[in-house]
Amino acid sequence: MKVATTVAVCAACALAAPNRRGPAAACSSAVKLDASTNVWKNYKLHANTYYRSEVDKAVEAISDSSLKSQAAKVADVGSFLWIDTIENIAKVQPAIDDTPCEDILGLVIYDLPGRDCAAKASNGELAYNELPAIVAILKKNPNTAFALLIEPDSLPNLVTNADLSACKNSKTAYEEGVAYALKNLNLPNVVMYIDAGHGGWLGWDANLDPGAKELAKVYKNAGSPKQVRGFATNIAGWNAWDQSPGEFSKASDAKYNSCQNEKTYVQKFGAALKSAGHPSHAIMDTGRNAVTGLRKEWGDWCNVDGAGFGKRPTADTGDSNTDAFVWGKPGGESDGTSDTGATRYDSFCGKDDAYKPAPEAGAWNQDYFEMLLKNANPQF
Repeated sequence: MKVATTVAVCAACALAAPNRRGPAAACSSAVKLDASTNVWKNYKLHANTYYRSEVDKAVEAISDSSLKSQAAKVADVGSFLWIDTIENIAKVQPAIDDTPCEDILGLVIYDLPGRDCAAKASNGELAYNELPAIVAILKKNPNTAFALLIEPDSLPNLVTNADLSACKNSKTAYEEGVAYALKNLNLPNVVMYIDAGHGGWLGWDANLDPGAKELAKVYKNAGSPKQVRGFATNIAGWNAWDQSPGEFSKASDAKYNSCQNEKTYVQKFGAALKSAGHPSHAIMDTGRNAVTGLRKEWGDWCNVDGAGFGKRPTADTGDSNTDAFVWGKPGGESDGTSDTGATRYDSFCGKDDAYKPAPEAGAWNQDYFEMLLKNANPQF
């Protein structure tokens, strides 16, 4: 995801680079990713077909010519494709077929039972022993490079929401499911990052070590798979990279959290992970974090009003611990519905700092997309 350099000129890779059939062709030989290196320096995140189609439809609905022109450029930005329902597994092969050799296809594996156990906006469908459907697709496509983001929120919830009955009931599914995914998706053409929330979640001083130990426990239970590179932060989040003082630095409890921006969180949590025996490099979601000071509380996560598209995907992070800035959450897809009568309604989506109206999680919100575009930094 980042630099358009092709693998053919990958001087930093320890493994042989695959051959290409043409400037936009799939690789003609098996891809081998060296997870001990930063693969984002050699591949760029693929602008997948599904998000492109959503953006193309959004462009058609915009009448303002200037905004329309800007919106069209969003389709060319690489972003992760969320495999968050059994139905969405069908989107993977078409996305693979459209991925050229110099790109890496980002997939979010996010469908374990009880997922997001501390919220109501989403519920998983896929038992861990049903993951072979995804594994089989990736095994059939050894000539494509994949970056996998494993189960947003799952393990962080076990650290900070262990007292909730839904999270207690999900503990086995989370730990066994993530371990199963790590073990079975440990393929030569795959690099994996395990979700670790963000600085306002596991970044609290009291959460750093327990969080790192939880991730390390699952990683080791999976056999310490070599294709795990580290962790993902701020996925679908709003935190700034290096804002100082941090957005919530003046809060009454700020003294208990030294990770007031994601750069500090990557450094501190990465160090805790390394001590716990877990790979410690990170990717960070910058897809919607262009504007800060919008949330009333750090934990407000749903469709934050006033947000904007953030920095484009790049491996140029200025931090050796951070492999890349990525667009993890496709901007324009809702975090959750604001309809109080909906079964999956979560009160966070009805807060004063949440955009309304908003459809169900994952559904397209045209007005929100246009807001992200207008507030983008840098502008398109």
